[in-house]
Amino acid sequence: MTTNNDQSPLPQSDLETRALELLSQMTLNEKIANLSGSTPFWSGLADILGGAYNRHTWDAGHTQRLGLDGIRFTDGPRGIVIGQATTFPVSMARGATWDVDLERRIGEAMGREARAVGANLFGGVCINLLRHPAWGRAQETYGEDSHLLAEFGVALTVGAQHHVMACVKHFALNNMENARFSIDVQASSRVLHEVYLPHFKRVVDAGVACVMSAYNSVNGQWAGHSSELLTEILKTRWGFGGFVVTDWIFGMRDSRLAMLGGQDLEMPFQMHHHRDLQRLVEAGEVSVARIDDANLRMLRMQLHFTQSDTVDVSVMGSSAHRQLALEAAQKSIVLLKNAGDLLPLRSDTRLAVIGALAAIPNTGDGGSSNTVSQHIVTPLEGVQAGFTQVTYDDGQDLERAKMLARSSEAVLLVVGYTKADEGEFVSPDTTSGLRSLFPAPTSPTEIEIAGLVASGLAARAEASGAFSRGGDRASLHLNSSDEALIQAVASANQNVIVAVMAGSAVLMNAWEDAVSAIVLLWYPGMEGGHALSDVLLGRVNPSGKLPFSIAKTDAHYPYFDRDAVSVTYDLWHGYRKLERDGNPAAYPFGFGLSYTTYAYSDLRLEQQQSSVTATVRVTNTGRNAGEEIVQLYVSALDSAVERPVKELKAFARIALQPLESKRVSLNVLTSSLEYFDELLGEFILEPREYEFIVAQHSADANALRGKIRLGERGDT
Repeated sequence: MTTNNDQSPLPQSDLETRALELLSQMTLNEKIANLSGSTPFWSGLADILGGAYNRHTWDAGHTQRLGLDGIRFTDGPRGIVIGQATTFPVSMARGATWDVDLERRIGEAMGREARAVGANLFGGVCINLLRHPAWGRAQETYGEDSHLLAEFGVALTVGAQHHVMACVKHFALNNMENARFSIDVQASSRVLHEVYLPHFKRVVDAGVACVMSAYNSVNGQWAGHSSELLTEILKTRWGFGGFVVTDWIFGMRDSRLAMLGGQDLEMPFQMHHHRDLQRLVEAGEVSVARIDDANLRMLRMQLHFTQSDTVDVSVMGSSAHRQLALEAAQKSIVLLKNAGDLLPLRSDTRLAVIGALAAIPNTGDGGSSNTVSQHIVTPLEGVQAGFTQVTYDDGQDLERAKMLARSSEAVLLVVGYTKADEGEFVSPDTTSGLRSLFPAPTSPTEIEIAGLVASGLAARAEASGAFSRGGDRASLHLNSSDEALIQAVASANQNVIVAVMAGSAVLMNAWEDAVSAIVLLWYPGMEGGHALSDVLLGRVNPSGKLPFSIAKTDAHYPYFDRDAVSVTYDLWHGYRKLERDGNPAAYPFGFGLSYTTYAYSDLRLEQQQSSVTATVRVTNTGRNAGEEIVQLYVSALDSAVERPVKELKAFARIALQPLESKRVSLNVLTSSLEYFDELLGEFILEPREYEFIVAQHSADANALRGKIRLGERGDT
C-alpha cells in the first residue's frame, strides 16, 4: 500500500504487526460489532431527520478496552460539515481552477478542520464522472474528464491525509441522483476500466484509506454487494489495503451478500450487520476469515492515521482558510464572453446589480455536503465593497429592472440555480419502498419514531433542514424567469454582464447573443462575492477553464432520464462524444477567456522508456499579468479499435507577466495511452503513431501538434 500520510507513529511493518496483535485480542462479538456504525438505528434516524447529520461525527469500531477510538466520520466536499467551518467553492468550481497544488492545500485545510471537530475520517473526495450536466450532484465532483478527476482526487486525498483518513466516493458509476437507489447501470469491462474507474485507481494508488461504495446497481448487482467492484477490481487487481464503507443507510441491503462481495463497514447505524452477521457466521455463511479481513483493514488504517497532537477549533473558518477559499473562488471563475472588452470595469462605474441571487448566500447543495459558515459574502456584498456606485434590484419587476438598467453604465445580472434546483435528493416514493430494509422497532420510542418516518421521511428531512429538495435538473437552461430578466435588461443596456451560479453546464443559446459578458460564478463559497468583484475590476485576471463541455443543444449530450430504472453507459460523453459525433461545442472543454492573450510555440517531444515528455514555450502576449492552463491531449492515430479523437493526458498552470515567456514541461506515461482489451482482460499499448496536441482548450484551432511512434520498441 502506498500512502501519503507522513505522521504515522509506527513504521509500516510494525504497524501491520500491531494491527494483527490487536485483532488477536478481539472477541468475535467485538469484531462483528466493529463492522456496524455505533449509532442505534431508530434514534440515529430520528437524529438525522431532526437536522443533526451535520452536528457531530458518525462513529464505528470503538473498542474501549483495547484503546481503539474507532472511526469518526464527517462529510464535506466543499468543507467540513460540522461546526462553523470554512465553506470553499464546490468541487466543480475548484476543478475549473485546474490548480492541483491549490486543491492539495484545500485538502490540508479540510483535514485540519476535521481534526478540530474530533473526526478522523473525511468523506469529501467525490470523483464520480460528470456523464451528463443534469446530474443533481454534479457540483460535488470535478468535471467530465477522468484525468482531471484523478489529479484533483489525488490532491485532495494527499492534503487531507496529512491529518485524517480520506474516503473516496462513490464506487462506482454513481452519475444520477433521483434514481440512485434503484437504477441498474450496465457497462462493459472496457467502459468500466477506461472511463469510469481509472480516476478511482489513481486515488487508491495514492494511498487513500477508505472507499465508499455506491447506492446504484452495476451490471445487475448492487454496488455495495458487488464482488466484481469491491473484491476483484478494488482489492485484488488494484491491491487496495484500506477498508470499504457503505453509502449511508441504503448502501447495502443484505449482510451476507455485502460481506461476500467485499463490503467492510456498514454506516452509519446498527442495521443489517448488527441484526444478521452473528447468525451468518454461526451458520457458516460468512467466514471468520472474512470478518477478520474487514477488521484488519480498519485497524490498519486507524493505526496508520493515529495522531498524537490536537488541532484547536480556532482553525475553523480562520483567516488563513478564508484566504484559501478566496483564492479558490478567484481562480475558479470562468470568463466565457467579453465582447468589446467590456471587462474589466472601473471602480467608479455606475453599476446596477440585478437578480435575487445577488443578495442571498448560495453555496450549493443542502444535503450531506452542506456547510455552516460564520458569514457568506454574497455577490452584492462583494461588489458593494469594490465599486463606489452600486444600485441593487431583485429583478422581480421587469419594468423596474429595465429602468434601473437604463440609468446605469453597466449591469451585473446574477442568475442561476439554488439547492432547490439541483443537489442531493431523497424521494418520498423511494424511501417508502426501502423502508422494508429498516429493522423492526421494538421499544415504544422506536415505534413512535417509525410512525413519524412512515408519515413522510423525505418531507421531514426537508422541513428540518437536513436535506433540500434538489435532485437531477429538469432542464439544462436557466429558469424561464431568469431568461426573461436577461432579455429585458439587455434591451435596456448594452453593457450587461451575466454571472451564472450553477454546479455544471448551463445552455445559454437563448440569450448569450444579447449580452456583452458572461462569467461562470458556480457556487463560489464563503468568499465568492469578493472574488467576483476582484475579477470584474481586474484586480484578478480570470483564469478559470471549463472542466466540462457546454454543448449547443441538449441533443448533443448522452440520453438522460432522471427516472430511469436501467441505463447503459458507453465510451461516449462530454468532449469525447461531441468530437466523435462532429458536433462543435458552444464552449469547449478547457475553454476560458482572460484579460490578456497567450501564444504557444516550439513544441518538442522526447520519449523515455515509459513516458513521453512534451515541452512548449508559452508567452504572455498581452498587457496584463495572468495565469494560463496549458493542456496536452493525445490521439491514437488509425487505432484498430474505436477510440476518442483525443483525450486529456496532462496539464499545467503557469503564471506569466506581460511579454514573459516560460518553457512548460508536460509528462505523459505511456501506460495512460493504453486501451482495455476485453478478451485479454488487461490494458494494451497499441503499436502506432500517437499525436500529441498542446492547446488552450479541447477545440483550439491553433494547437501545436507533434507525432511520436510508440509500442514497437518495448515501450511500457
